[in-house]
Amino acid sequence: MTQPKFYPELEKKLKDLEKISISARRKEVLQPLIDFIQKKKDSGQAIQLNFICTHNSRRSQLAQVWAKAISSNLGIETDCFSGGTEATAFYKNAIAALNRAGFKIASKSGENPHFKVQYAENAKPLECYSKVYDAPENPSKNFAAVMTCSHADENCPFIPGCDARVALDYSDPKEFDGTKLADTKYNERSDQIASEMIFVFNNIK
Repeated sequence: MTQPKFYPELEKKLKDLEKISISARRKEVLQPLIDFIQKKKDSGQAIQLNFICTHNSRRSQLAQVWAKAISSNLGIETDCFSGGTEATAFYKNAIAALNRAGFKIASKSGENPHFKVQYAENAKPLECYSKVYDAPENPSKNFAAVMTCSHADENCPFIPGCDARVALDYSDPKEFDGTKLADTKYNERSDQIASEMIFVFNNIK
């Protein structure tokens, strides 16, 4: 696996994120994801993570991007995906939060535009857009279904093909859309997700 050459601003952001402490309760919540990744790594199987939320517009997209960037940074090969119980669009405030963190993002216009999200000069960009969790481009077997919101977790009691189901449940920054706190709250959620992904992948041996 080629070591990625992270953009300087994003590299600095990752160092800052490593300083964020994870509570004992959240460490318990994250442990099943650590166990899944470790088991796949130990057995030489592909590590496939599908982050699932209701609209695949905010939290699941943030988790997909951060998980891929952080695992790549630590030399752990993963395939990271995201999806929703319904498709809408990758929301502008979530995209802006990633941009502020140091990701390079290019997009095509449209009702549900595709975004190329890049974290390193020598890494293939992620193509991010809203889709349902069982879309053809997402894995259909041998993956972890990582539920990033309680609504999706409650309304999808069964995810076909997954080897593990992990409920992380992040608070939705959507309630701050259109307010002066929007940037702050989206940054907070992005930082929380990123710091927890750092904890997860730092605990893979």
